[in-house]
Amino acid sequence: MNTLLDLRNIRHAYGRQTVVNDLSLTLKKGEIGCLLGPSGCGKTTVLRCIAGFESISAGEISLKGTVVSNASVCLPPEQRHIGMVFQDYALFPHLTVAANVGFGLHRMRKTERETRVAEMLQTVGLAEAAKKYPHELSGGQQQRVALARALAPRPDLLLLDEPFSNLDVSLRERLSLEVRDILKSQNATAILVTHDQDEAFAIADEIGVMHHGEIQQWDTAYNLYHQPTNRFVANFIGQGVFLPGRMLDPQHVEIELGVLTGTTPHECTPGYCLLCSPGSPVEVLIRPDDIVHDDASPLWAVILHKAFRGADILYTLRLPGGATALSLVPSHHNHAIGEKIGIKLEVDHVVAFSQPTS
Repeated sequence: MNTLLDLRNIRHAYGRQTVVNDLSLTLKKGEIGCLLGPSGCGKTTVLRCIAGFESISAGEISLKGTVVSNASVCLPPEQRHIGMVFQDYALFPHLTVAANVGFGLHRMRKTERETRVAEMLQTVGLAEAAKKYPHELSGGQQQRVALARALAPRPDLLLLDEPFSNLDVSLRERLSLEVRDILKSQNATAILVTHDQDEAFAIADEIGVMHHGEIQQWDTAYNLYHQPTNRFVANFIGQGVFLPGRMLDPQHVEIELGVLTGTTPHECTPGYCLLCSPGSPVEVLIRPDDIVHDDASPLWAVILHKAFRGADILYTLRLPGGATALSLVPSHHNHAIGEKIGIKLEVDHVVAFSQPTS
């Protein structure tokens, strides 16, 4: 596949405050990318730079091999052939659903425009709502109208800025999967900006975790969770705790629950050679799915807290040495706070980091 979007070492600042610093990413035709991070990390600013609403002071942005932004060039948004779905949908209240979807198709002949509008409404499951007005639709339906309108002109790239933030949790989860299916059916290339991990995991092929204007790791959801490249990603993605340990060799680390064997930790590289020398003190990331409930196990822990989640219960455990850990257990194993339960480790990835200095 050919590269459609290419950001090379871009920088953006407001006065003396650097908001985006030395950021690079590529996206191929038909891929869905995501910029994920906490508020203020610069993810929306990157989206605005791609769209052409903000200029960059260094680096380069290319679309389909053509430079659209660098330190001296900033192609206007209307010349970039980019579609946008905004946080508030930005539908025209005085226009029908069909007219909203067809708004950007004024250069088409009437019959072509009507065909394209009908096609897009069918794609997003709103064919019967063509004559309705936005206020007559639910929030989820309005979101799909906004998506249909953005896709109707067949943009080279679609940008989605926190598109589900105004929706309730259950609708957000369902729409995330629907939006991915719609984008894939159109072979659309898109970038989503969100602070919600579940949205990112449901929609994106690859995700960039951002912090202080930089991408800490650009990877699949699986690798972000199981193979975080640094402590920030490990803390930000999913849940987990750090338990003290001691390196035996690059593939083995000992914690109070036993010896873990797995893939080489990320910091076991030439630049971090001290971490992997025998006896080096480390902190090991243990996820809730790494600790399994097993009544037959000689290892045990005391339940401190429990959070019922339907199919599962998330237990907070006190280990024999006094440290706390999390364990996700099927909900038919319903134990009381203060009860001892048997546990065992099932860790496939050893994620160890050097102990932070005071």
